[in-house]
Amino acid sequence: MNRATAPSLAFMVPGALRQATGGYRYDARLVDGLRERGWRVEVHELAGRFPEGDDQARRSLGEALAALPDATPLVIDGLALGNLGEVAQAHAERLDITALVHHPLGDEAGLDAATRRRLLAREAAILNRVARIVVTSPFTARRLVELGVDDTPITVVEPGVEAAAPAEAAWPAEAAVAPCLLCVATLTPRKGHLLMLDALATLQHRDWQLDCVGDEQRDPEHAEAIRQRIEALALQDRVRLRGSYDEAALAEAYHQSDLVLVPSWYEGYGMVVTEALARGLPLVSTLGGALRDTVPAAASWRVEPGDSAAFAVAIEQWWSAEARDARRQAAVKVREALTGWEGVVTRFVEALMPVPPGLGERDE
Repeated sequence: MNRATAPSLAFMVPGALRQATGGYRYDARLVDGLRERGWRVEVHELAGRFPEGDDQARRSLGEALAALPDATPLVIDGLALGNLGEVAQAHAERLDITALVHHPLGDEAGLDAATRRRLLAREAAILNRVARIVVTSPFTARRLVELGVDDTPITVVEPGVEAAAPAEAAWPAEAAVAPCLLCVATLTPRKGHLLMLDALATLQHRDWQLDCVGDEQRDPEHAEAIRQRIEALALQDRVRLRGSYDEAALAEAYHQSDLVLVPSWYEGYGMVVTEALARGLPLVSTLGGALRDTVPAAASWRVEPGDSAAFAVAIEQWWSAEARDARRQAAVKVREALTGWEGVVTRFVEALMPVPPGLGERDE
């Protein structure tokens, strides 16, 4: 492709693009996929605190927007956009802005009621001013409509997954005597680590080990609360906090696991689900947010969010050969139908095409 005629795109994210969370990994996959197709993608890594939107964040976003020529196609991650709508609104008419929303900011766990209402209202206001919205799940599309986002076309572009060899546990063999449990989630309140630990504390009559893979620096206070809960429950010899992993280390962690735990209070999609299924691994998961749609019942044990007792009962089903083997077989079958990232990039490109006035319809 001739570089002079190649499509161009500005892509704004809070902080570094290459971060080990589902949302950032999704963004990075899009950037990489577009560049592989010859697109000229300029990534703007914004400084400051997001989504709080401190003075540095406000300046960084404002300066980055002001520097773009009129009519520039621009994708802004919702983490940078949602609470700074007044900054982006000044440029909404002259730039071709696509909001990429993983989940509404006000749906984050641990917020007080007033903060939650304020964030939801501010985000809905700016989302009604941009050219288009891309969300990562049908659940989030429905949620935005509930919040009053009705002036902007919404397209669902669900994450893909890399093809992967089945994990050792996915092969038809005896289950591990002491299964390796895996939780892949940033150490923040929404991810439900405390609930999971409370559940596991009731299963100390069983042999198991848990590896928690996820960033401990995004919410250091909560990470410390998790460490204290591990000690209080006398789980130091069973639970290991591994910190962030790169792609290769994470792939190996999946490969060595028997069962993946997803204790989240809420997810806008939950990429860990498809990553586990790509290896033929069953899950114990809550039904928080989009997980009700994305976690297949046949390949998992599913419980309502916040119910540690039910989560413990679900985990213990692993030691029932009939229940375990049925879900392992279902997980191996599901992996064959998963979508790769190439198709995701194609869908995203289609979503970026300008919408003629009056023709924008929601794709849910």
